Amino acid sequence: MAVPKRKTSRSNTRSRRANWKATPTGLVPIAYDGEVRRVPRRFVRAIERGFMEPPEQL
Repeated sequence: MAVPKRKTSRSNTRSRRANWKATPTGLVPIAYDGEVRRVPRRFVRAIERGFMEPPEQL
């Protein structure tokens, strides 16, 4: 395992943490009960097969 040779400064630590950003989930449109809903891509097959219902749109 890598071990740091010296302590990272507070400003370097905080600037690195500040640059991390979460990306929003990519939504794809699917037809469900006669209306088009946008759901995450990983749920599409489960919804098509009837294992789950799509979440309500806001």
